[in-house]
Amino acid sequence: MTAVRAAAWPGSDVARGPLAIRAREPLAPCTTFRIGGAAEWFCDAPTAADLRSAVAAAAGAGVPVTVLGGGSNVLVGDGGVRGLVVRPRERRVELVRPGIVRASAGVTVNGLVRWTVSRGLEGLEGWAGTPGTVGGAVCGNAHFRGRLLSEVVAAVGMAAPDGTELVAPAGAMEFGYDASRLQRTGEVALWAEFAVGDADPVALRVRAREALAHRKRTQPLSVPSAGCIFRNPDPRAGLADGMPATAGALIDRAGLKGTAIGGARVSHRHANFIVGGPGASAGDVRALVDLCRTRVEAAFGVVLRREVVYLGEFP
Repeated sequence: MTAVRAAAWPGSDVARGPLAIRAREPLAPCTTFRIGGAAEWFCDAPTAADLRSAVAAAAGAGVPVTVLGGGSNVLVGDGGVRGLVVRPRERRVELVRPGIVRASAGVTVNGLVRWTVSRGLEGLEGWAGTPGTVGGAVCGNAHFRGRLLSEVVAAVGMAAPDGTELVAPAGAMEFGYDASRLQRTGEVALWAEFAVGDADPVALRVRAREALAHRKRTQPLSVPSAGCIFRNPDPRAGLADGMPATAGALIDRAGLKGTAIGGARVSHRHANFIVGGPGASAGDVRALVDLCRTRVEAAFGVVLRREVVYLGEFP
């Protein structure tokens, strides 16, 4: 593995190791929300070996590690993120054996969809338009239109906190709604394998385009956001008859569509999206998240749970 001079982190603006660990790196450009503070330390990891090295060196130096994939589904605090923020950048996709495609953690989900569709491999075309990377999608078990990504995951390669590589079948990943073992153990996804089948590429392109068109019709894709803010409530949560069991519908019926705090606003197109405008801060978004949760609970007795992940410090 590539050596990382972790000892240089506390005492220099730029560590002189081969991974070019940088100090006070702005994180707003690395996220789909385009807001938030800086990383105390930051590096891109071009390969899985580099990612393992960074994780191991940080552990050895007592530096906490935050992995940032495509920057969707996260809100970085205005006070930034302490420790090392590492971004997987390896973008390898390969058919490792019949019926199984392996993609590096840094591959975009859209890139993986394009790769499989162009080769007539069925199973991932419905995820067209999904923001973020394979690593992030596996960590949060991405979902769309009632489906979970874990339904097509076969195995995941991970780095343990000490940098050791390990492999787990999907059944050992503790997948749930918006959940996986990665959120509990501190392990970092290196790659994931997906089960695919053979199909007509033309038919797969039609399905992929339909999935993307649905996103464009229903989501505010042209403005900065993190994606859905809240998880959909359990349909058994005691909602009144006729009330859709979706966070967006509850926020809408609470009269919050278009509500703004500072530069952040509840989207007019989809009430489970908060979008950023000029001058928006992470504090504005967090205040709006809290307002939505409070109003929905007061109106309907339902406590919404966040889907978006808060990273770092919120002064």
